[in-house]
Amino acid sequence: MFKSLYNKTIKLAGHKKSKSILGFVSFIESFIFPIPPDVLIIPITIAKREEWIRIALIATIGSILGACLGYFIGYVFFNEIGIKIFEIYGVDNASFLKDKMASEGGVFAWMTLLAIAGFSPVPFKLLTIMSGFVHFNIFYFIIVSLLTRGSRFFIIAFLIGNFGPAMKKIIEKKLLKVSIILSILIIIFAYLVYKFLVNFMS
Repeated sequence: MFKSLYNKTIKLAGHKKSKSILGFVSFIESFIFPIPPDVLIIPITIAKREEWIRIALIATIGSILGACLGYFIGYVFFNEIGIKIFEIYGVDNASFLKDKMASEGGVFAWMTLLAIAGFSPVPFKLLTIMSGFVHFNIFYFIIVSLLTRGSRFFIIAFLIGNFGPAMKKIIEKKLLKVSIILSILIIIFAYLVYKFLVNFMS
């Protein structure tokens, strides 16, 4: 099923309204859709290399708006909708994620999970929904989501836009490794921001 959906999503890259479709896919991917925006970003940028900044921006805005909706679902409709989305991805017990927030250093632990999910194949949508459910600080949520998702999409679009289709295979092979490195950097940055805000408010 996912392979068929993947192939259909790729075909949308050739549509005359491909950028609008990218924005929509980026939006729904943040709370339910299984195919990442990268699948569209790469071919659209190959076709319109001079528009790589706009393409990355569309994907980022769509993703953050979708993440906010995911947060709202978790905050208000977790039992009605959130749990069903978790079940789609084979997660029958979401308590292990809630325990992360409840543990010592919960805020930083949650920021770490968000940063990793924002870059890596870990389902970002599950963290957006769960963030709302545990009432994670919405300010931290948006900032970390923006930094990680934005960085990921801009890096992909930049590489394709400036170095062409030759970067496609490199991105597909090396994106995970690069994502892990960037996740670590984002986590460190997020931690420093968090400590600064804590000291500033105390």
